[in-house]
Amino acid sequence: MVDLTRDSRGEWPVVGRMLACANQKGGVGKTTTVVNLAAYLAGDGRRVLVVDLDPQGNATSGLGAVRAAAGASVYDALMGGTDLGALIVPTETPGLALVPSSIALAGAEVELAAVPQRERRLSRVIEAVRSEFDVMFIDCPPNLGLLTVNALTAA
Repeated sequence: MVDLTRDSRGEWPVVGRMLACANQKGGVGKTTTVVNLAAYLAGDGRRVLVVDLDPQGNATSGLGAVRAAAGASVYDALMGGTDLGALIVPTETPGLALVPSSIALAGAEVELAAVPQRERRLSRVIEAVRSEFDVMFIDCPPNLGLLTVNALTAA
């Protein structure tokens, strides 16, 4: 169990805490859990980032972003070397930000297969923004492929 409460001095325990919400089955509440926990913690004054690693993009749309209008996505950071910080978009909830998904992530599984240290790509790109957030959530796709392995390695 991860403690997400304030300490005795009223301070947040650790900056940059990262949690991946994963399950090999779809429809079990991964995205719902991520979106609601993120909104709750942002409402409580924390700086929260949601990284939508699911090609379906339900966390992206659930947080009010239109996938087609979002432009670049987490795919561009994983595969194209784009700085993750440049991909962060604010949401309507103060303190809550998002790195949107795109359908291009569906091809990332195949593209990552030949890449050295493929399971650490997300960990490397997310490190640059880790200190800017109190809590980061990674919404995973409903499988145990390389995107989920990247999320679990990063977390």
